[in-house]
Formats: sequence, C-alpha cells, structure tokens
Amino acid sequence: MTHLWVRAEQRPHEERVGLTPEGAAALIAKGLRVTVEESPVRAIPIDGYRAAGAEIAPAFSWSDAPAEAIVFGLKELPEDGTPLRHRHIMFGHAYKGQPAGRVLLQRFRDGGGTLYDLEYLVDEAGRRVAAFGYWAGYAGAAVSTLAYVAQANGGLCGPVSTYADAKAMQAEIGAALDALGTARPRALIIGALGRVGTGAGDFCSQMGMEITRWDMAETAHGGPFPEVLAHELFFNCILARPGCPVFVPQDARTAPRALRVIGDIACDPTSDFSPIKVYDRATDWEAPALRVHDDPPLDVMAIDNLPSLLPVESSQDYAGQLLPSLLTLDAIETGVWARAKADFDTHVARL
Repeated sequence: MTHLWVRAEQRPHEERVGLTPEGAAALIAKGLRVTVEESPVRAIPIDGYRAAGAEIAPAFSWSDAPAEAIVFGLKELPEDGTPLRHRHIMFGHAYKGQPAGRVLLQRFRDGGGTLYDLEYLVDEAGRRVAAFGYWAGYAGAAVSTLAYVAQANGGLCGPVSTYADAKAMQAEIGAALDALGTARPRALIIGALGRVGTGAGDFCSQMGMEITRWDMAETAHGGPFPEVLAHELFFNCILARPGCPVFVPQDARTAPRALRVIGDIACDPTSDFSPIKVYDRATDWEAPALRVHDDPPLDVMAIDNLPSLLPVESSQDYAGQLLPSLLTLDAIETGVWARAKADFDTHVARL
C-alpha cells in the first residue's frame, strides 16, 4: 500500500501545507495510507485530517517513518547533514547550482533516498502541475504597498505576519492607503499574464490603483525601460534566466524617477541574470523592505516565501492543484513522478 507521510514544516514563518483534509480523504478513498504529523503552526487544524481518516503522528517524527513511506512537505528540511533514506516530495532548490542544494543532493545520495522536487512536477508539455505563484504575486504586491505607505509616512516598512485571509489583508492595507490622504500610487507589472503577475494585478485592482500591465511583447526590445521609473510601484514577476533584460539598472537609484518601491516578487537577487540591479539580498518578514537610496527614497521588497502570509488560501489553492498528481502516487514510476525522478537522477549523477 502506498503510504504518504505529511510532515510538519520546520522553517520559521511557514504555516502552509500541501494537502487538505479533503485531499487526505480522497487519497484514503483511493486506497492510499495517509499519515499527518501534528504541527504547532500549521494553518489547517489537525482535527480535520483525523476526521478524514488519516493517521496522526507526532510533529517532526518523519525521520522514523517506515522506509517505504513517501515524506511530503513544502519547504526545506533541517540542514543537519544526516543521510536521507526516504522518498521526499518538497521544494528542494537543488538544481540551479545552489551550494545548499548540492549538500541536499549528497544527503540523498548517501542515504539512498529520492527527491521529487515540486518545482519539477510537470505535465507532458513541461508545464508545472501546481504552483503558489498567484498568492506570491498577491502578497508581494500587498507587502510592497505597505512599504510604500511606510515610506510616505517617513519610515521603513516594519515586520509583517500572517493574515487570516485576503479580505483582512485588503482591509488593513486599504485603510493605510486611505490614511495617507493622497492619490493611489501607480503600478507597473512585468509578467502580468502569468500566475504571479495576475495575483499582483488583482491586489492592485482591489486597492484602486492605476495599473500598467506588461508581458513579453512589451519587453521584447530589450530595454531600456524608462516607463518603470515613471510609476511609484514596480513589480517584477518573471524569473531570472539567460537573456532576461535589465528592468532596473544600478543607475536608476540616482536617476529622476517617480519610482519609490520595487516589489521583486520573483526574488533572485544573487543570479547573474537578475533584472533588478539595485540590490543584492533577499528581505524577510522582520525587515520586509531594503532601503537602497535615500533621496528620494527607493525601497526593495524581496521576500522569498510570500504565499505564507496567506497560509490558508494559498494552501487550499495549491493542494487543489496538486491533488490529481498525488492521486497517482500508487503509480509513482510513471507520469509526473517519473519525470521528476529523472531530473533527480540526472543531478545526482553530476555530483
């Protein structure tokens, strides 16, 4: 019997989960065994999983799970160097030359386990079967707007925390904009047709902002892009990759500009191909905005786990997208799982 073991997340500020109680019930009805660890932070309570028929295990006990269990989580495992003997489903961040990723792959090689990287679960056409992009865009636009409000009030954006839902986020930030007593900022979104850009656009629309939506057609000429500097808010919603044009060069800091806040939602500041050249490190929940110029001020928001700010909605959305693939785990040697394992085998072979 195929056994899926849902582990408790151990990364700070991570309340999401990739399987809902309804999804657990569907897996059990199909004949899979499902174990869900208790969690001190998970946004979806354990009682729903228990009612669905899942077995309940203590938090962080996955390392003692039966050898045949498939361990499922979202974010990184503790970096303790121990060999990994299980099959794991998670975001590994191990295939793009990251130093920590190489260590992770070595742990799998040493323990004989396998990584099914969620980023590399793709259909026959190569499209990802599940992604958090929409809520990354939505929350990224929200935090960037908070940074704009803080800047307008003479400060730098303070710590952020989770919201009960998108309506609560809208209400808080809308009230903060109203309190400024000024016109809403204008926003330019690059990558507006994708999941991330759609989420950013939806939030900006709900805040009553004037939005300029760009995608591949508008950026095909390769730059420069003076229009970016003509908007108070700019959202980068495309991944850094070879050939990506520079949207915000280093000299943008001192150039004449209306631009006040950059939301680098794609958040890849250390990549050689990053289209945002005015900063060099990610931000976090404690310090969401990085001041990169003082007069006039320019702040960058670049949090790398934005969907966690809306853990219930982002979990439900993602879990719904992923469930059809989880329902095929009893044929793990085929389909999306076989393609993910092939990626893993290729990268382990390069160690």
